[in-house]
Amino acid sequence: MALMTASQARENCYAALETLRSSKVRSALTVLGIVIGVSSVISMASIIQGLNKFVQDKVESLGSRTYFISRFPPGSDPSHWPQSIRTRRYFEYDYADFIRQAAPDVQIVTTFGTRGFFFGDTNLITNGNRSVEKVIVRGAEPQYTDAIPLFSVGRGRFISAFDQEHARPVVVLGAAINESLFPNTDAVGKTVRLNGDLYDVIGVFEHDAGLFVGPSVDAFAVIPLSNFKKMYPEAKELVMAFTVPENVRLQTAQDEVIQAMRRLRHVPASKENDFELSSPDFLSNLWNQLTGALVILTSVISSIGLLVGGIGVMNIMLISVTERTQEIGLRKAIGARRVDIRLQFLLEAVVLTLVGGIIGILIGAGVSTLVRTFVPSIPATLSYLWVSIGFTISVAVGLFFGFYPANLAANLDPIVCLRYE
Repeated sequence: MALMTASQARENCYAALETLRSSKVRSALTVLGIVIGVSSVISMASIIQGLNKFVQDKVESLGSRTYFISRFPPGSDPSHWPQSIRTRRYFEYDYADFIRQAAPDVQIVTTFGTRGFFFGDTNLITNGNRSVEKVIVRGAEPQYTDAIPLFSVGRGRFISAFDQEHARPVVVLGAAINESLFPNTDAVGKTVRLNGDLYDVIGVFEHDAGLFVGPSVDAFAVIPLSNFKKMYPEAKELVMAFTVPENVRLQTAQDEVIQAMRRLRHVPASKENDFELSSPDFLSNLWNQLTGALVILTSVISSIGLLVGGIGVMNIMLISVTERTQEIGLRKAIGARRVDIRLQFLLEAVVLTLVGGIIGILIGAGVSTLVRTFVPSIPATLSYLWVSIGFTISVAVGLFFGFYPANLAANLDPIVCLRYE
């Protein structure tokens, strides 16, 4: 059985567009649901895709072969911790030395301590009458920036072995702190007061946009770990980072570190680890959990919009069938088959939903452009895949909701149609 010819398809497209033009308000309300559904899908997909790229870049900047050892699970809610985790012993400053000897396949092992508002501490850094609160003070060793490339020094230098050995009062500032304290001059070589004590500024970190799940490098003031231990003995929460060389199996190095930590902390063979070993992937996992809710919300909004739009398409097509009953009878009388009538009305329904889909795709592209323009750190992009999905959704809605009216038109009796007024 021959299908609709190209000329017939073109004529039906013109008829569908004429239907849109003749009933502008009704048509606009009909395609509005399709527009909302498709634009919300396209917008959210482009933003999430951009955020995924942003998070992946952050994970890589933390070191693709860098792992962390901490007392608590990273990125978890402390209120959900069982008693066995809450009562874990603090890490000691000499753990890293033992691990360096006990884990030969590990390249760098470095300890760092943190004093920040999230631990209930307050920090204040000043220069003359300028001050910055909510600074995060971190004590680190010279190998810290090698283990965590995210902390990249833009000007000056990082902490040296000499600084660490002599617990020198030197500090490397985050870019935002530097701009607040020294808006018109270079901070390197200047002196600041950190919690009342004088520190020489030896470097400034590269600007960091930060991540939604934690503070950015801009908020950090990093001092030698030895000085941190001397000035803040009450800050006992230590974390270690270690790196694995490219030519070493990750599992081998991790097993060596785990066994070293179990010996250090005298964990019996029958007991679980009383520490956590994690990779930067925990950021990706946390992000996936956060986006799960966004995906569900977007799916609900899109589904409602598409459902409303689909019902509107079905309604306008049923009205069209009623208004064009005589036309249908006349076409059948001169030889049009049921399949011709069905394809004609299906094509009109698809044209309606495609118009809404194209508008939705354009709106989605506009939203992604605005996000990329005003939030450059989120490279929201409209991929060809999601454009194709937008078109597919539009066509599918037109076919699904247009089938009943099209089938109804195809099954009309031509004699009844010709007598219809």
